Amino acid sequence: MQEECDGNAPVIRYLGDSALSVEFGDRIDAGLVSRVHAFDAAFNELRLAGVVETVPTYRATTVFFDPLTADVGEIEATVLRLASTNADVRPSGQLWEVPVTYGRDFGIDLKDVAAHAGMSPRDLIEAHADPEYLVAMVGFLPGFSYLCGLDPRLSMPRRPEPRARIPASSISIGGQQTAIGSLEGPSGWHVIGRTPARPFHPGRMPEFLFKPGDRIRFRPVSAREWSELDRGAARGALVAERVDG
Repeated sequence: MQEECDGNAPVIRYLGDSALSVEFGDRIDAGLVSRVHAFDAAFNELRLAGVVETVPTYRATTVFFDPLTADVGEIEATVLRLASTNADVRPSGQLWEVPVTYGRDFGIDLKDVAAHAGMSPRDLIEAHADPEYLVAMVGFLPGFSYLCGLDPRLSMPRRPEPRARIPASSISIGGQQTAIGSLEGPSGWHVIGRTPARPFHPGRMPEFLFKPGDRIRFRPVSAREWSELDRGAARGALVAERVDG
């Protein structure tokens, strides 16, 4: 794939008769994520007839369309034109401050991750909460948010045996990625904390809290504050705060 997706030469792959994927590369890289988001924003601004939705990922965007109403030739030509530009402008997403309680029952793997990184648990918490992360993509479970920007010192291989389930809204590390979980479910990632925020809450407006292109800052909170915020989140409060500027 790298030979085909090198430089400014994106690759289009048709996924049946109602979707195509435009691929920009084959790695996890902040510049590549920025390019995907810039393409996705520019393409959606055009509002081409028959386009249903787009789904951006770390390295590609999938365009879903109605084959009965869409002009597939126009879509492909537009995709090639936009994807071949060297746009490096990241669409302006929302900046969120997300409360997290680290360690103990909230992050059962925190000590193991700290030991792997050669840090104390306190230092690991500071290192994890320090960066401003980019929401690279959303998937796996509704609202599950993959974040770009993890300190390389905190990278850790996934667990050799995944757990059948981890708590909803867990903050975890897997490889060179960190993530904000959504629903309770299986995971081979290392759980270091938990946020009371619900990235996905049916019936709340908005149902999905974070979107690709948003930015995340973590704010460590006590277990007591977590409980107070969790009660509000259960009633539909966002809990995570939008930050201006």
